[in-house]
Order: sequence, then structure tokens, then C-alpha cells
Amino acid sequence: QVQLVESGGGQVQPGGSLRLSCAASGNIVSVYTTDWYRQAPGKQRELVARIFSSGTTIYADSVRGRFTISRDNAKNTVYLQMNSLKPEDTAAYLCNSKRWVGDYGYWGQGTQVTVSS
Repeated sequence: QVQLVESGGGQVQPGGSLRLSCAASGNIVSVYTTDWYRQAPGKQRELVARIFSSGTTIYADSVRGRFTISRDNAKNTVYLQMNSLKPEDTAAYLCNSKRWVGDYGYWGQGTQVTVSS
């Protein structure tokens, strides 16, 4: 059973940066599609960024140009670099890896990001 562990969350001022990590216990990140989702209280879970096994990436309109998803196959880790953070980016961020888009896949436990002054 593959486990995903997110880290890197915290509290940051508006305009600041954070880098989230999603470490997989198995050698899957190079062949799976991995997503970063976020969920704020009272809001629906939102897909933030996706990296396909091919390396192609997609982003939500709300974060394009500010966030970058990447991966290190040797470390079995997917990253989310978040720059120019805004208060509306405050949420729990979760990673999800699956063999095919639409599969349930594997989920991490989430890491909290709070953007406030």
C-alpha cells in the first residue's frame, strides 16, 4: 500500500512563499499522475495543479503564474512551489496520486497553509 505524506505548510504573510512536498512511499511519481488539491472551510475541494506522468502540467486559473508543480523521481516526491500567496490561498492542501485520471488513487493527510498578516 502506497502512502503519501505532505509537508511544508505553515503560516505566511500575503506575498510570501511556501514549498509543499508530497513524498510517496513507493516508486510511483514518475508513472502516476499527481494532483494538488486544496479545501477551505465551507468550500468545495479544488484542483490546484496536476502533473502527468509525461511531465505535462496544468493549473487552476486562480494560481496560474504563481504556483509551480514539479517532481523529483529519484526522491519519489512531488512539490508545489507557491509564490505571491494571497489570503484566499488559505486552505488544507492535499496530494493525490493515481495511475489514471479518474481513479481514486492514493491520498495524503494534508498540510495546512494559512496566509494572513
